[in-house]
Amino acid sequence: MSGAQLFRATLFHTTANPFRERNALRSEVDGGLLVRDGRIVASGPFDEVRRVDVDATSIDWRGGVILPGFIDTHVHYPQLRIVGRLGRSLLDWLEQAALPEEARMADEAYATDTAVRFVDALAANGTTTALVFGAHFAAATASLFDAAAVAGLRVISGLVVADRFVPPPLRQTPEDAYRDSSELIRRFHRRGRLQYAVTPRFALSASDAMLEMCQTLVAEHADILVQSHVNEDPDEIRKVADAFPWAPDYLGVYDRFGLTGPRTVLAHNVHATGAELERLAATGTSIAHCPTSNAALGSGIFPLRRHIDAGVRVALGTDVGGGTGLGMMKEGLQAYLMQRVAADGVLLDPARLLYLSTLAGAEALGLAQEVGSLCAGKAADFVYLKPPGSSVLEAVLQHASAPEDMLAALFTLGGAESVREVRVEGTVVHQR
Repeated sequence: MSGAQLFRATLFHTTANPFRERNALRSEVDGGLLVRDGRIVASGPFDEVRRVDVDATSIDWRGGVILPGFIDTHVHYPQLRIVGRLGRSLLDWLEQAALPEEARMADEAYATDTAVRFVDALAANGTTTALVFGAHFAAATASLFDAAAVAGLRVISGLVVADRFVPPPLRQTPEDAYRDSSELIRRFHRRGRLQYAVTPRFALSASDAMLEMCQTLVAEHADILVQSHVNEDPDEIRKVADAFPWAPDYLGVYDRFGLTGPRTVLAHNVHATGAELERLAATGTSIAHCPTSNAALGSGIFPLRRHIDAGVRVALGTDVGGGTGLGMMKEGLQAYLMQRVAADGVLLDPARLLYLSTLAGAEALGLAQEVGSLCAGKAADFVYLKPPGSSVLEAVLQHASAPEDMLAALFTLGGAESVREVRVEGTVVHQR
């Protein structure tokens, strides 16, 4: 026996950016995915892949679909229990829903239970990699890292730092934030599949001194990431301008403290200026587009075309709990719907939806050589989808006239109920 496994199913993945290149989508109705020692050896037509290793153990998943594991580039683990607090705008929602719940993370037992539920829910929705806002408390952030390590997911996270505009229990001094962040980096960064991200909550909640502390952490650890928010809501943007009168715009706050660049992901950017888009592109900073949250909080419609035209990298995030759930297929559908009604919307065909949910996230996180597609040499991170029998999705898939129609139906109708198995480096992390 070779020790390899050969999975037989319909395959879809993108090998390039379909906003820029034609034929980026790869599909095989009768596909084969050969995996050995946690890596993809080959993918393509089943008969061709089978010849690569005739002794591989065959796993017949015909009737289902294999996709690369989904990559969520913006989500808040402490907000898991407040999904669905509708009818508020951003700042009101923070005050009334999010921040009170985040204060409960001071209770380590409560935080640990939330962390376990959160990583289990990620896996149940087919998400194998996530950039996650941790908690304002070091022990609670450590609970997330520990839960992710046990579950086997790829999680990038960090202590959320703030010294103003949040309730006193959520504030730290820059000195305490530096101490706790440094210790979390020492304990968890590059431990297995875990990485660390410096995480100022948003510019409004961080003084110059706190942002200087973040800049110091980035300077001391060249391979850590940065995550925060930008240009989500008009009221927020006005308050940031008042708090930083020297800044030319919201992005300028992060620019000044060295917090933009190819290892930075900023969420939302719904109300970007042209100058900000130019600087995002020039620095290689990525944007996490969170369409269900933008709609639920009334933040606005994301200007995707302006980002693409400016050359800004965009990926998808669920933004729980402002968003409406951890399903990346639902997030893709919402992105499609909002672009259909946008004044200058971009048509998100199945290739683009899959790209935004997988490879684009890998690119934003600096992981494109490791995950995001089913190409040979990458880690075997993938999700097996098969809808319940007698479901509408099953009927649609059976009658699809083209592979792209199958993929479109998955984004339109698919959810956690269709996620049968999820693997990270070939190891099962979720099974229905």
